Amino acid sequence: MFQSHETAKSLTWHAARKSIDSQMSHPADSPSWKLLDDKWPEFGNEPRNLRLALSSDGFNPHSSLSSRYSCWPVILVTYNLPPWVCMKRKFMMLTLLISGPKQPGNDIDVYLEPLIDDLKSLWVGIRGVYDAHNGEYFTLRAALMWTINDFPAYGNLSGCVVKGYKACPICGDDTPSHRLKNGHKICYIGHRKWLPINHPYRRQRAAFNGKPEYGIPPEPLTGEEVLHMVENGDRVCWKKKSIFFDLEYWKYLPVRHALDVMHIEKNVCDSIIGTLLEIPGKNKDGIAARLDLLNMGSKLICNPSYSSNIKNLVSLQDSRLLGLKSHDCHTLMQQLLPVAIRSVLEKPARYAITRLCFFFNAICAKTVDVSKLDKLEEDVVVTLCLLEKYFPPSFFDIMVHLVVHLVREVRICGPVYFRWMYPFERYMKVLKGYVQNRTRPEGCIAERYIAEEAVEFCTQHLSDVSTVGVPSSQKMGVSKPLSGCTVSVVDQDLLNQAHLYVLENTEEVLPYIEQHMIHIKTAYPKFRKRTKWLQDKHNSTFIQWLRFKVQSELEEDNHGVSENLRWLAAGPNMAVPLYRSYLIKGIKFNIKAQDDVRTTQNSGVYLLAQTMQVASAKDKNPILSNMGFYGVIQEIWDLDYQKFTIPVFRCDWIDSSGLVVDELGFTLVDLSKIGHRNDQFVLASQVKQIFFVDDPMHRGWSVVLSMPNREYNDVIGDEVLGDVIIDCEPFTRGMPNVDTFDELVGELGGQNIRDGCEDIWIE
Repeated sequence: MFQSHETAKSLTWHAARKSIDSQMSHPADSPSWKLLDDKWPEFGNEPRNLRLALSSDGFNPHSSLSSRYSCWPVILVTYNLPPWVCMKRKFMMLTLLISGPKQPGNDIDVYLEPLIDDLKSLWVGIRGVYDAHNGEYFTLRAALMWTINDFPAYGNLSGCVVKGYKACPICGDDTPSHRLKNGHKICYIGHRKWLPINHPYRRQRAAFNGKPEYGIPPEPLTGEEVLHMVENGDRVCWKKKSIFFDLEYWKYLPVRHALDVMHIEKNVCDSIIGTLLEIPGKNKDGIAARLDLLNMGSKLICNPSYSSNIKNLVSLQDSRLLGLKSHDCHTLMQQLLPVAIRSVLEKPARYAITRLCFFFNAICAKTVDVSKLDKLEEDVVVTLCLLEKYFPPSFFDIMVHLVVHLVREVRICGPVYFRWMYPFERYMKVLKGYVQNRTRPEGCIAERYIAEEAVEFCTQHLSDVSTVGVPSSQKMGVSKPLSGCTVSVVDQDLLNQAHLYVLENTEEVLPYIEQHMIHIKTAYPKFRKRTKWLQDKHNSTFIQWLRFKVQSELEEDNHGVSENLRWLAAGPNMAVPLYRSYLIKGIKFNIKAQDDVRTTQNSGVYLLAQTMQVASAKDKNPILSNMGFYGVIQEIWDLDYQKFTIPVFRCDWIDSSGLVVDELGFTLVDLSKIGHRNDQFVLASQVKQIFFVDDPMHRGWSVVLSMPNREYNDVIGDEVLGDVIIDCEPFTRGMPNVDTFDELVGELGGQNIRDGCEDIWIE
C-alpha cells in the first residue's frame, strides 16, 4: 500500500484530521484506538502503523443452492484509511482461503496459524518499508483491533460458547437464561437487571416472570480474566483458548470480537415479522408459548397479526415474507415496519416495536454523539423490558438478548458500520463470481485475486485509468437527463418565477439584490419598514432592474461583470426543455406523472430554506427563519441561458395546514393541500429526496421517510466529516415515551392484560 503515493498519503489521514469533541465518526475517535496509543506510545506515535480488523465467514462458491460446499475466506481491512474507502473492495486483503467442502468449525485456529505468525512479525516491526508519499524508509508495525463475524463464527474464533445456558459471551456465567418446559428451548429473559435499581419495572411480577428483580447487570470480562479462565480449564463458557491470545497485546483489548449488528438486526426482524404474521416455523407464539407463560406466572396475552405488501417478497395467500435478505430486514426495521404497524397493533405493543426500530436506526448512524449513548443504552433496556411484557418468552433467543450489549461496543469501538458484515458479504459475492471451475473453486478465487491485485498495482502508475473496488466520486456529482425532452414555450409568469429563484440563489447576484432593496426603500420611503411589501415589490421588479443594471455596467470600461452574470441577467430562453427523469448528484428524480406508471417513487423532495414567516394573514412584519418544505415534483425544467443550463424542479409544495408531526416524531403530510403557488420552483441541486408512504392510521395522510446519502462524502473538507444521514427537521425521532401508556396498576401491572382480542387463553 505504501508503494502508491495516494494510498500512502491516505494511510495517515487519521492523524491529520480534526476530530470533534464528543463525536465519533471513525475508529480513530474510539477508546480502543486510544488505548493502543496510550499503552504502547512508540506504536501510537507513528501514524503509519496499521490498525487492522479481521473477518471470516463461510460461503457457497457454487451457483447451485443444493450444494453444501463451504469455503472460508479470511479478510483484513485497514482502519487507517478514510471512512469513504476503508471498507471498500480495493482495500480488502484476502489473507487466507480455507478450502471446503466442510467448514473448519473450532479447528479454524489451525488454519489461522500462518496469519497469526505474520501478525506477530508486524507487531514487532518490518524494517525497510518504503513510503512513496514521504520518500523514505521506515519500520512498519500493525495491530489487530478486533474480529468481525456472525455469531456462530464468533464462537469459533473467540472460543466461547454461543448456545446453551451461557451463550452470551459478554455476560458469561451470569447470562440471564431460562429453559422453557413446554417450548423445549432456552430463552434469555431478565433484562430488568440492567435497569436502575429503583425502576418500577423491577417490582412488577405478573408482567414479567412472576418474580421481582433485585439483580445487577454482569460486568464484562476483561481479556486478562478470559485468558486466566481458559488457561485454568474453565469449560463452562469457553470451548478452547483462542489462537489470538498468542498476540502480545490481545488480552489488553477491551473488545476483541465485535458483535455483528447486521445479523443481529436480521434475526430480530425475522422474529418480529414471523410472530406478527404467524409464519409457520418462525412464529414465536403458540400453545407451548402460552403454557410456558402460565408456568412463569405471567398473564401476558399477545396475538398481533397483519399483512403488508413488499414487492417480490410477499405472499398474500399465506401472509408470508419470502426470501428476506439482510438488507431487506435492515430497510424493514429502520423504515417500513414502524409505519406498517401504526394501525394494526395496540399502542403498548406498537410502541415497544417502534422503540426497537428507532434504536437500530440510532445505533447505525455514521456519526455517534457520545453524550447521547447513556440515554440510548437506558432506552434499549426499557425497550427490551417492554418486549418481555408483550411477547412470549420463546421470542427472546440469544440474538434478541445481544441487543442489550450493542451500545457498549459503540462506546468502545466507534460507529457500527466499520464493524458489520455488509461489506464482507458483498466482497464474498465478488469472490463467488471468480469461480469458473466447480472442481477447483479455491484455485479460481486465488488466481483471479492475484491477477486483480497485480493489475491494480499497475493502474496506479497509469493516467486516466479507473481502479476496481472504489466507487468513483465523480459519479456522485453527475447531473444529466435520463429521459428524452419535450421542448415547450412556457407561460411567461412561470418562467419569471423560475428565473427569479435562480437569480436569488446565485452568489454573484447577491450584491445586486442588496442594491435593489436599497433602491426600493429610497424610492418608496413610506414603506421602508414594511418587510412583506418590500419583498413583494422586489420580486416583481428585480428581473427587469437587473437586466438594465448589468447592461449599463457592460457599457463601462473595466466593468468586472463576469460572463455567467451577463447571461443570467439576459434571462433564459422561453423554449424550455421538459424532462420526465433527471439525475442530480447521482440521485434519480422523476416527475409525479412518471412515478404514477412505475412501482418505484422518485418524485418526493424536501427543502430546508430561509423564508419569511408570519403569525397571521394580517401580520405585516414577518421574521426570517429556517423552515422545511415538502413537495412533489410536477415538472423538470432545464433553463437555457445560452452558454449553460440550470435544471430546476416545479413542485407542488405542501401547505403548512397539511403538515403534522405526531407523538412518535413521524412527519405526516396531506398531499392534497397544496400551497406556495407563487413560489413553485427550486434548484435541483438544493433538494433532498424523500418518500411518501400512505399512513395506515390516518386516511388521506402520508408518512415522510428520508433517504440517506449513498456515499460517505467528505462534505465539510479534508479534515472534518459530515454525517451521511439526512439531518433535517423533523426527521430526527426520539424514543416514544412509555409513561403515556404504562401507568402501574399495583405490583401486577394489570395493563398488560389486553381486552377485546381473539387470543389463545390458557386456563
